[in-house]
Amino acid sequence: MMSSGLCSLRACCLRRPYSPAEPLIQTCQLPFTAARRLRRWRVSDTRCFVSSTGSKQKVIVISGPTGAGKSRLALELAKRLNGEIISADSVQVYRGLDVGSAKPSISDRKEVLHHLVDILHPSEEYSVGQFFEDARQATKDILSTGKVPIVSGGTGLYLRWYIYGKPDVPKASREITSQVYLELADLQERGDWDAAVQLVVKAGDPKAESLAPNDWYRLRRSLEIIKSSGAPPSAFEVPYDSFRQKVDSSGAESTPEVKSSTVLEEIKSKDLDYDFLCFFLSSQRLDLYRSIDFRCEDMLLGNDSILTEAKWLLDTGLQPNSNSATRAIGYRQAMEYLLWCKQQGGRTSPGDFFAFLSEFQKASRNFAKRQMTWFRNEHIYQWINASRPLDMVLKFISDAYHDQTGNLDVPEPLKMNKEMTSHREASELKSYRTKNRHFIGREDCSDILDWIRRIQ
Repeated sequence: MMSSGLCSLRACCLRRPYSPAEPLIQTCQLPFTAARRLRRWRVSDTRCFVSSTGSKQKVIVISGPTGAGKSRLALELAKRLNGEIISADSVQVYRGLDVGSAKPSISDRKEVLHHLVDILHPSEEYSVGQFFEDARQATKDILSTGKVPIVSGGTGLYLRWYIYGKPDVPKASREITSQVYLELADLQERGDWDAAVQLVVKAGDPKAESLAPNDWYRLRRSLEIIKSSGAPPSAFEVPYDSFRQKVDSSGAESTPEVKSSTVLEEIKSKDLDYDFLCFFLSSQRLDLYRSIDFRCEDMLLGNDSILTEAKWLLDTGLQPNSNSATRAIGYRQAMEYLLWCKQQGGRTSPGDFFAFLSEFQKASRNFAKRQMTWFRNEHIYQWINASRPLDMVLKFISDAYHDQTGNLDVPEPLKMNKEMTSHREASELKSYRTKNRHFIGREDCSDILDWIRRIQ
């Protein structure tokens, strides 16, 4: 275990009571929780759902890059609107991965019910299709109790399928599933990813080459679809693509502003199952990057850190980058660092630790950048400045939920530009350098290095 010196550092990073005057971004806000099982759902009925008045029922969706304050906003909004939260985070589904996923605390989950948190062991896979069914069933359950569903998370594909629907891909029979598993088992055991990919490519899916390395679940799923239907996954229409085609054709002569409002609202009202109110929290990129860097440091403080969770993953027999859980940012880097230390007989230096921390921070910043790029093309979202006071954001979203006119205009003080606004900002980003808050000198990581030596 890490020494009490690190515990005292971590104590300053425990969550403080929320203040309405504070901005959403808190650079030192990390929940640390124990695992808790919640039940899983399945749903096959995705028809439009309407209220007793004949209008579509409303669902709030809150997304944003890592570290933007999504969880905090969702929690306070749920309290205000009598809602329940559905997590759209591909890491929070796993038990034991608490620190690295910034999982809501046990006390928060007692105060507001959270769905799809702690439902799997890290050795299990979880797909976007499973999330769609689980989240849609959770939505129906929440609405049936008269409460407000609030979907919160940053996994873009999860949210895209949740809002627009999932492709009508055939489900493989048990025989085909068993056949595919046996066909790829030897290759997976030998770690021969390239050979496995070529096997699936020859079977009929050339896009298998673009899968993330060692994503054996999706590789097997591709082969299952081919054997079940005779066609690759790409042959099945994705509802989102159909939606975008309608938007592009309907708004071909429109300005971007009109296309993002009038045209989209018209199509949304006709085609989507619910009345989705979607918000994307962000801030100036420099502020976001600083927040992410501090957040990564915070995850390394205390007895319960991302390193201790990474050690637990290794102790269960998992290897970095071997499945969904171990590919998650932070866990992959931490597992690789601990394995390297083990290969050195437990010997590690401050330089080694700082190299690991830098890689962790860089990967997290790059992930946030990819998230912003993804959601920049998701026109259904209203972008909100996460640096504005929490109470102001809460009031706007609460008013939007209760509004019956269908006009959703973000007030100027809350608006967040999707693009960089100046050459100065671009220049500052280009020259950005991390400035740590906790880990500055060699002595700041001595307790962690001692812990690593003791666990070997």
